[in-house]
Amino acid sequence: MAIAQRAAPERAALTRGHTADRIRVLLDEGNARWRTFTPRYPHQDSGRRRALWEADAEHPFASVLGCADSRVPPEMLFDRGLGDLYTVRAYGQVPDSSVAGSLVHGVRDLATPLLVVLGHSRCSAVREAVTALRTGRVPEGHMGFLVEGILDAIEDVPDDGARDFLDACVRANTVHVADQLRHEPGLRELVHSGELRIEPALYSIKRSRVEWLGDRPEYRPGPDSAVPSQRPSDTP
Repeated sequence: MAIAQRAAPERAALTRGHTADRIRVLLDEGNARWRTFTPRYPHQDSGRRRALWEADAEHPFASVLGCADSRVPPEMLFDRGLGDLYTVRAYGQVPDSSVAGSLVHGVRDLATPLLVVLGHSRCSAVREAVTALRTGRVPEGHMGFLVEGILDAIEDVPDDGARDFLDACVRANTVHVADQLRHEPGLRELVHSGELRIEPALYSIKRSRVEWLGDRPEYRPGPDSAVPSQRPSDTP
């Protein structure tokens, strides 16, 4: 069954005819408000809480795989609220079985047609992988598992000792994770059918801006792209 057909009634207007492009516009607009210090804090009022409680279900319109870094909360930097984003966070966005399973649930069961892999500048997880790459010493235990996952993504990035090498590795890791997920069982069929789009993006802590790293042409918002109001009956 198609994602749009599985979507809950209260988000049907969003998924029907707009899907991933429309959702990306909403995320872009929310990030613009965040970085210009004009957030609207949508879907965070008492009515939204009551609506979610009464519905006894969740119907987010996008999935986000972000880093566990405390400086990069997706709901804040996209200026969204309760029930809007299905968010999974892991150090360096490394997609182990738990992360992948959670994302499959978000796409398959919650019908989110856009999955954003959100890397960020100054990522300490990638920094640890860079150190391991340069020294040949990988940490033991759980940290070693995470570092090794990132090493797969950055080992071919040219290292000329420049200050922007870390940024280049962050980008490479983000794109690599997005590509991994496109081939993940439970996701690849939806990617191939066009029901799901997986896009890598990079958040700059300094500039507060989300930059999309995919090769799709920029999608410019139309006249109906304003963020919906906070009334519980509205679409996300």
